[in-house]
Amino acid sequence: MILRKMLIGVPVLAACALAQGMGPGPGPGRRGDMGFGPPGPGARFLGAEAGMPGRLVKNAPYSADIVTESTQTLADGNHIRQSTTTKFYRDSEGRTRSEQSVNLNGLAGNRNLPHVVFISDPVAGINYALNTQDHTATKVSFTPRGRGNRGGPPPDPGGQGAQAQAQGGPPFRRGVGPRGPNSANLKTESLGRQTIEGVQADGTRTTMTIPAGQMGNELPIQIVTESWYSADLRAEVLYKRSDPRMGDTVRKLANVSRSEPPRMLFEAPADYKVTERASPGGAAK
Repeated sequence: MILRKMLIGVPVLAACALAQGMGPGPGPGRRGDMGFGPPGPGARFLGAEAGMPGRLVKNAPYSADIVTESTQTLADGNHIRQSTTTKFYRDSEGRTRSEQSVNLNGLAGNRNLPHVVFISDPVAGINYALNTQDHTATKVSFTPRGRGNRGGPPPDPGGQGAQAQAQGGPPFRRGVGPRGPNSANLKTESLGRQTIEGVQADGTRTTMTIPAGQMGNELPIQIVTESWYSADLRAEVLYKRSDPRMGDTVRKLANVSRSEPPRMLFEAPADYKVTERASPGGAAK
């Protein structure tokens, strides 16, 4: 019964996250459209956040697998490893689609959980959460960008985006440590440029040091984050984070294609039962 309630709530949580949108877009050392960087609280699944992306990115179509791997080392030397793959699409108009299997971190076998698809269409002002198992969809409408509704994707002045306040890149959202780029305990360095999955990417490494005693720690703790951003894709293609408190996370793009995704990928299939829900600040149509 508990599992059933959790599954029923998945499309609802996803739709709410889709409607709310996220902050401005990425840049070197920032989160990408697919939600790179450790996610914050709220509706999420291992590998991608529900409702990503939040900003409109035009004229940079691509599709790719988002591969997420995490490793946590326990005190007795045991290891907990998790891996997941999310399929991500973005067309030239800024529509996005992410396909993922729900992961409840061991609470239930993954084969019993639905395959969920999130679609964001900033052109039509529609977001969908599709459950491919029972052919149902949750739809949330919003006023498209430029019509004054805060429920839709926010603007991205200059195409660069403001610095995202993502955990893992300055400023840090969670944990105890420095909050600004000028802190003596925060070091950022350029890693230059290299080709990753066939695209040029610029790398940045950020090292945050939590001084001894600041959070009850006997010795200093170093959290190292590495981010590789592609200006051509306008997305982060590789993200690494090493945190002694939580373990290691690697998130990367694989099987990148620069071809235009088919238009049908960004629509609810005709045989799906669609339920429309209210967007934040408004009633359902």
